[in-house]
Amino acid sequence: MSGLISDMLTSSLAKHSRALAANGYHNGHPDLIIQGQHPNNAVKAAEEGIEIKSTRNPGGKVDTHGGRNQWLCVFVYEVDAQTEPAARRRPMIFREIYLGRVEKGDFKVYERGALGTRTSSLPADAMSRFRENWIYLDRASSTRRAAKRGSAPRASSK
Repeated sequence: MSGLISDMLTSSLAKHSRALAANGYHNGHPDLIIQGQHPNNAVKAAEEGIEIKSTRNPGGKVDTHGGRNQWLCVFVYEVDAQTEPAARRRPMIFREIYLGRVEKGDFKVYERGALGTRTSSLPADAMSRFRENWIYLDRASSTRRAAKRGSAPRASSK
């Protein structure tokens, strides 16, 4: 579901931006690029733009397929997967949004076996720096748990 949400957010942000466009290159990087800088707004890998990620992990920890020098935007959402019957479940809600510049050296690489894909993620010290660049924090339970562990500041808006 995180991939679908990231794609929808990328599309919506591009639609409402004056300067950014969705990267039209299949699996191109980053997800949002500077409008008009590349033919047909499509590029395999660009230096400037924003990579969009979404996760259910409080605090915004995400995996990538490779650390890069980039702007990274992470949306943290909460889904009620417990309430039964399903028709009574609470709607999905966004709890945290982070936007910050990260560098290739900030990432830790995790090699995988023959059937797995190599991934990268920000270790604790880099995540702590990244979380300082929050855009939105909901004071709801998931954010409070992350803040209690010292991984997210307590606040609701800047």
